[in-house]
Amino acid sequence: MTAALSRLTEPAADAAIAAATKTLQLPTIRTQAGQLAAAAAKQRLSHKAFLAEVLTAECDEREARRRIRLVHEAKFPRIKRLADFDHTRIPDLPPAVLGHLASGGWIDKGEPLVLLGDSGTGKTHLLIALGTIAAEQGRRVRYLTCAQLVNELAEAADDKQLTRVLGRYARLDLLCLDEIGYLTLDPRGAELLFQIITAREERASIACASNAPFSEWGNTFTDPRLAAAVVDRLTFNAHIIQTGTSSYRLTTTRKRADHPRSRQP
Repeated sequence: MTAALSRLTEPAADAAIAAATKTLQLPTIRTQAGQLAAAAAKQRLSHKAFLAEVLTAECDEREARRRIRLVHEAKFPRIKRLADFDHTRIPDLPPAVLGHLASGGWIDKGEPLVLLGDSGTGKTHLLIALGTIAAEQGRRVRYLTCAQLVNELAEAADDKQLTRVLGRYARLDLLCLDEIGYLTLDPRGAELLFQIITAREERASIACASNAPFSEWGNTFTDPRLAAAVVDRLTFNAHIIQTGTSSYRLTTTRKRADHPRSRQP
């Protein structure tokens, strides 16, 4: 086989590479083979070193595509980045805490994250930004509002698919649950949500955001005992961040109104 390969012309070699990489599903090698071969010849790499370069390029590109896919599968409603978050608006949130959360170690430990504050204070921004980082680090993440999740669980229960859906959510590395407390849940919806929380307790992380303090969660879950059980599970070993009461959106709007763009003469 080696002797036969050594007699290949350049066009024949290109054709053989294209056919083999298509069969083996190696798109990066297929598109970059010529460029990598030229660089290897210029650097006088050994055959083994060239092979390592080619395989590494394929692995790197495959991992990059995987991370993009994980972010897409998380179903974030919009793009939010931690670099764009003004942490100075939350005095009790030092950069070191944000850095620790961005590292993702709390997710590996199965620790919860709870963001509490009024509307417009940055809860959803932080939730999406930290979830995006987690997905880019190679973790399986899913973002939903509380209402979306409860509706999905109720439909699955009606279709006798609840066990399958619960299993799918149990396999996530991070579940980002937004808008807890915005709507009152009926007893069935509250119990279904509790099943998700219980299934992930101390083994897989939940990051949630709420505009209501824990003392008011009974209004959402209606059953005081169930509300207490939910709070207990989401606060054990949790990272709890208070985002305050000052709306970032309202402040930004007022600043724009106070400082209109200069009119052209």
